[in-house]
Amino acid sequence: MPPRSTPTARQKRLGAELRKMRVAAGIGTEQAAALLKVPRTNIPNMESGRSGISAARVRTLADNYGHQEGAFIDALAAMAGERQKGWWEAYRGQLREGLLDIAELEWHAVALRIAVTVHLPGLLQTEDQARAVFAQVIPRLSRADLDARLAFRMDRRRILDRPNPPTVEAIIHEAALRIEFGGTETTRAQLTHLLELSERDHISLRVIPFKRGGFPGSGQSVVYATAAVPNLDTVELDATHGPEFLDTDVQLAKYRAQLDGLAHLALHPEESRDHISELARHL
Repeated sequence: MPPRSTPTARQKRLGAELRKMRVAAGIGTEQAAALLKVPRTNIPNMESGRSGISAARVRTLADNYGHQEGAFIDALAAMAGERQKGWWEAYRGQLREGLLDIAELEWHAVALRIAVTVHLPGLLQTEDQARAVFAQVIPRLSRADLDARLAFRMDRRRILDRPNPPTVEAIIHEAALRIEFGGTETTRAQLTHLLELSERDHISLRVIPFKRGGFPGSGQSVVYATAAVPNLDTVELDATHGPEFLDTDVQLAKYRAQLDGLAHLALHPEESRDHISELARHL
């Protein structure tokens, strides 16, 4: 099978973790290839995500690299064993690959911690709110591209309704609640939608009111995706040019601390619901 031309972020992450284990063990690519009885060039391809690897081979490499963390190896083996294509693959060729990587990250997360200042979390947007947001994209989207983006964003919400959904903690600044994308009626419907979602056991909404003043990471949208094991956690940052994915220990620790700081400033879920209700009443 020829190497993949465009590996997903998840496939790249699996390869990167395999490379980290190999380098830490002091084993070269030729020796690693000999362990699997494959050509030496297969190892760089596996470690870049351009070639697949079986769960059994992941375990073979881990054993020979002397890696002792069983839960971590189980998680890597599970990643390697994923063969069924996700729903987002239907959009490949229509949307940027980074958007598909976001959906893949969300789908496999155990928990999501989200912090936003201006835009409401995409997972929690109504269709009308999302359409109004996409209408502001520069350069302007064609009708076909806008419809594809909108359908994709609505499809992302299916993780909230599936069996065993990830827990979601969304910390939303009051600014994001007050900006009237799509006008007053659209905003009122969006706030009502947030209130309905906040009643679900696996969704927690926390509001940071204007009166709380400054806060860490102001102006930055952050999604911290908790994986089956902490070693595989990932941070996704929104940027104009597309999403950025971070996973070093230092980066993960920084954004955990940032989210903890935001949570300390935010209202409790019950107070947050009252705050959102009050905003909706005054629209």
